[in-house]
Amino acid sequence: MSIRGIRGAITVELNEESPILDATIELLDGIIEVNHFNPEDIASVFVTVTQDLDATFPARAIRQMAGWELVPLMCSLEVPVKGSLEKCIRLMVLVNTDIPQKDIRHVYLNRAQALRPDLLGK
Repeated sequence: MSIRGIRGAITVELNEESPILDATIELLDGIIEVNHFNPEDIASVFVTVTQDLDATFPARAIRQMAGWELVPLMCSLEVPVKGSLEKCIRLMVLVNTDIPQKDIRHVYLNRAQALRPDLLGK
């Protein structure tokens, strides 16, 4: 068994608690759906946000999901590169799995699809 990293990103339109929490759940649900794992398989989740999202911690949404109470979570700020995508939440989910790296499915939603157009449709 290996530890694999699963990436994902989503954007929100408003720097408000509800949209940030809802988007975080939508993104993680999407990653779970296409990769078929359970919280027990997760080593940890690293969450970043752009500097313009400071209304809440996105990890709060994950912590409230059934079965995710014990999964280690960490939030951080994304590197503030000029001209980069705004209002973006990114996840790096580290999962214990036998799935080969080539079969891991990464998820990019809303305007975050522009970050990795090479992964769309895979």
